[in-house]
Amino acid sequence: MECVERIGVSLDKELLSKFDKLIGQQGYQSRSEAIRDLVRQQISSEQPEDPSVNAVAAVCLVYDHHASNLMKKLTALQHSHLLQVISSLHIHLDKHDCMEVIVLKGRIGQIKKVADSIISQKGVKLGKINLVPAGTV
Repeated sequence: MECVERIGVSLDKELLSKFDKLIGQQGYQSRSEAIRDLVRQQISSEQPEDPSVNAVAAVCLVYDHHASNLMKKLTALQHSHLLQVISSLHIHLDKHDCMEVIVLKGRIGQIKKVADSIISQKGVKLGKINLVPAGTV
């Protein structure tokens, strides 16, 4: 079992009440687990600058599927980066728009390069990368 250290946290009553309500709605069994998750989330959201660190990422795209050759280009990009692309999910949003979620793995520098080349394609309306360093939390 890993070493656990106890700490004390001081919160005013109103903030604590709001926190308890929030974690109750989310199904947490204890304040400690909720605080641990908040700390993990904050640490993982601070993307490391070191491009050689291993990570995983979800690249989310919203695009007009009528955009000229965009689907072919997205598929070609994924096939040309088989070492980084581990999965993808295609979702039909409405008559014109689709969402694609592409899961990547590898070094942060490689992931960012592949994600940027995907997001920057003409016809992509919105693109976002959610990068999580592997093994840091």
